[in-house]
Amino acid sequence: MKYVKKTFLYLALTVGALIMVFPFVWMILSSLKVSAEVTAIPPTLLPANPTLENFAYAVEKAPFLTYFRNSVIVTVACVICTQFTTILAAFAFSRLKFPGRDILFTLLLSMMMIPFEMLIITNYQTIVDWGLVDNILALIVPFTSSVFYTYILRNFFLSIPDSLYYSARVDGASNWKYLWRVMVPLAKPSLVTIGLLNAITCWNSFLWTVLVTNSTDVRTLPFGLYAFMTSSGIRYERLMAAATIVVIPMIILFIFFRKQIVTGVSRGGIKG
Repeated sequence: MKYVKKTFLYLALTVGALIMVFPFVWMILSSLKVSAEVTAIPPTLLPANPTLENFAYAVEKAPFLTYFRNSVIVTVACVICTQFTTILAAFAFSRLKFPGRDILFTLLLSMMMIPFEMLIITNYQTIVDWGLVDNILALIVPFTSSVFYTYILRNFFLSIPDSLYYSARVDGASNWKYLWRVMVPLAKPSLVTIGLLNAITCWNSFLWTVLVTNSTDVRTLPFGLYAFMTSSGIRYERLMAAATIVVIPMIILFIFFRKQIVTGVSRGGIKG
């Protein structure tokens, strides 16, 4: 009976994995097809004569090198800023004692129930007031902190024994020194997870980019897909090639760091 349960479990996981992976496989294979194959009925999975012309057209049609540069700048800046603010906030809510700490953290957690779309108007008004419209800083400033990542890291910090903190304080270490010399090195799995999840989110950001940018010089890769949606129709093989260019870096990142993501979330989601 035990082996039967395991068999069904692995079978269900395999089916789930195939369902999740298939859209990416279809996207990549479609990018190697010609127009007739993409629109053929019934559809075919493998291209009869694989071609890279769609990728060449995608790079020529939209300034993907500029978009790629901007995406890298925005992603790196957001990850660094978010890591810094998350570390400070998580330490404050886990180790420092101040009036209303738990109430304030609960209020911050309640903000996670508010979807980003509801905050767009106020965020956009702030960007306008600061004169950052059509500026690459507009893609960075609103994403320099995260309650969710603070929650993950705070729970990990709470799992660190208090004896380490008191020992460091007895040895004369300040809170700042204890944070960066003891807690941050111990929290590397959670920090790697936060960085990867944040990088994926920033890389794929589209709606906010459309709202606050007007010129090609400051737009990012997801916006490049717009160039393949015209009033005369969509060439899906070219669109799939452009989508592959956008998605492949994050797929590679996930493949290499998937274990760190799972480990960091599991450690940060449970208070030890």
